[in-house]
Amino acid sequence: MLILALDTSSAGGSAALVRDTTIVVERPGDASRLHGERLPLELMTVLREGGAELSDIDRLAVVAGPGSFTGLRVGIATMQGLAIAGQMLVTPISTFEALASHARGGADAIATWVEAHRGEVFATLFAPDGRTILAPPTALSASATLDAWRNVLPPHGRVRFLGDGTVRYRDVVVERLGDRASIDSEAPQLAGAIGLIAAAEPERAVRPHAIVPIYVRRSDAELARDRRHALTKS
Repeated sequence: MLILALDTSSAGGSAALVRDTTIVVERPGDASRLHGERLPLELMTVLREGGAELSDIDRLAVVAGPGSFTGLRVGIATMQGLAIAGQMLVTPISTFEALASHARGGADAIATWVEAHRGEVFATLFAPDGRTILAPPTALSASATLDAWRNVLPPHGRVRFLGDGTVRYRDVVVERLGDRASIDSEAPQLAGAIGLIAAAEPERAVRPHAIVPIYVRRSDAELARDRRHALTKS
């Protein structure tokens, strides 16, 4: 199965071409430009480097969130358009699951932290299998996240932290958990990971209109609208 995968959950994101259990090509996106300016060109570049045409693709995969609200909308819309045009199914994968798939043993829990801005991280805590959820998704500050996890973190075990939220708030994690925390210095690319997940679990594919973004919290635009509405009523 040949899968074209896209991640727009962060400013850079990534795109990948995956064949069965192999990542053929994986490229980081150009973080200096908006996703809307770069797509679908970055996908076409990945196809060209992998020696494939869009007509060769069997399935699409896309990160459904959480992450950048605008980035997610652009990425999902791009893949929906390609899927409709090519009569393909799309496999939506959460940012948390894609991050957790990069953990390779040696940890008693896997913490996935995504930059949420406003001093917060989108976070989920997984068991070592990277699938079983120990703490559900939240949008809190780094300290508040660790406070919320106090009763579910392994008391003496190691915790693997992944994601751009971890990179930004590394000092908070180290201060609270010390050498119990294993922290990557950079956030991993996710497009290859979601392509592999989509290939391994074909039953998760859906029709393009069925993709539901994972936001965790309401967007800044929605919150601003509510504040304006409240002011007009006061």
